[in-house]
Amino acid sequence: MGEVREAVRQRYAVVARQLAVGGGCCGGPSQQGGGGRGCGSPYRAEDLTELGLDGGLSLGCGNPVQLAELKPGETVLDLGSGGGLDVLLAAQQVGPEGHVYGVDMTDEMLELANRNRDRAGVTNATFFKGTIEQVPLPDGAVDVVISNCVINLAEDKAAVIQEAFRVLKPGGRLAVSDMVELQPLPETVKHELDAHVGCIAGTIPVDAYRRILVEAGFEAPEIRVTGMEAVFGGSGAVGSAAVWARKPVD
Repeated sequence: MGEVREAVRQRYAVVARQLAVGGGCCGGPSQQGGGGRGCGSPYRAEDLTELGLDGGLSLGCGNPVQLAELKPGETVLDLGSGGGLDVLLAAQQVGPEGHVYGVDMTDEMLELANRNRDRAGVTNATFFKGTIEQVPLPDGAVDVVISNCVINLAEDKAAVIQEAFRVLKPGGRLAVSDMVELQPLPETVKHELDAHVGCIAGTIPVDAYRRILVEAGFEAPEIRVTGMEAVFGGSGAVGSAAVWARKPVD
């Protein structure tokens, strides 16, 4: 396991244990002197109430479930599903005829997600262990791929996007909330493990993100910056973004 991946795994194992005992929102640029990622919930209160869960469970930077515009009966995959909030919200929307999968590499997060699923009484959601670069699902298995502030943590983002393309059915769509680089970060920041785990050092510019999507085969990618999250010394900056793309129909 690479140094960055192991650092991410260790960090989110700690976060999972904190959340399991009722800890508040944590992680992300807010810990690096930036905005309050994860603490200002982008979710509707009524949806959370229906699940009996709190918005603080999210460590994300947006609401990919809303971005995806899910339909009843669809099959969905969440890359880096963490404590399971986006999976459970998606499961509400696709209904009993649909199904939502969540993949995560951290045992503690998977344990938390399964506990949250059972507590919420959701029966159309499955969590399994894996990496977002190698998803244990067959080709063309899902209608929609979502993710919330996770792809920036991957060292090989192109591999993640290619994997998302592989598991999507023709005509399927990608709906992702992620962090992007808005102004070039200082090299010292780019090489800090803590900054990488905090969703900063691993960010890439919007143009680079769009190029990866196109090279993977996605059509009409859209990337909309939704907020500034952290600024470094008046030069480097990162922000949250909504990313949407579609796999062409054969």
